Amino acid sequence: MQARSNKPSPPGWPPRAARPRATPSPSQGLRQTDQYDSFNASLLYCGHCRQATPTRQRLLLVLPTGNLYEYLCAQCGTSTGSKTESASGEGGLLAP
Repeated sequence: MQARSNKPSPPGWPPRAARPRATPSPSQGLRQTDQYDSFNASLLYCGHCRQATPTRQRLLLVLPTGNLYEYLCAQCGTSTGSKTESASGEGGLLAP
């Protein structure tokens, strides 16, 4: 025979049957994808330090197709990776 605990059960216990989630409207879906246009690495593996280290991002080239960035180890300065960010349709260089 098991002894019953006198602790109160947490709110919402026992769990109810899962309800299907509402699908987001097109305007909500667009907003959610805008949040993830670009990612920046905070830690990358450095072969020289032999561990994941914080990174610094440096702009290498400005190209018509986008910008090329290099990730550098914050401890020793070794290049740990690169990223090409596509150019947006807005702004940029203007031709006369």
